[in-house]
Amino acid sequence: MNVLVNLLALSLIGFIVWWFWLAKSRETKMVTEAIDIVVEGGVYTPATIKVTKGEVVRLNFIRRDASPCAEKVIFSGLEISEELPLNQSREIELQVEKTGEFEFTCQMGMYRGKLIVT
Repeated sequence: MNVLVNLLALSLIGFIVWWFWLAKSRETKMVTEAIDIVVEGGVYTPATIKVTKGEVVRLNFIRRDASPCAEKVIFSGLEISEELPLNQSREIELQVEKTGEFEFTCQMGMYRGKLIVT
């Protein structure tokens, strides 16, 4: 019985690690105008966004998750940090002048997304 409980616990830990840190989003969105990003269930949807260097982009974050972890979005490398009100849209306007990949996360790094600038 102890072996079964231990195996179940290890499986659950493995799933949590995969879900929050190893899983890659399959949904990618090429931005040509404003886009809605839903914050819900531990993920950003879509989690990968492609834009063109120098293009003005409006990202509308809609937070549906009451978790304290979802209260903020941080764009590392772009010096952007914004509060996300629950059940409201928060528009973030960007104009990135350099190419590369810029991760956006919650303050704990559990919600993860990527802005790809080409």
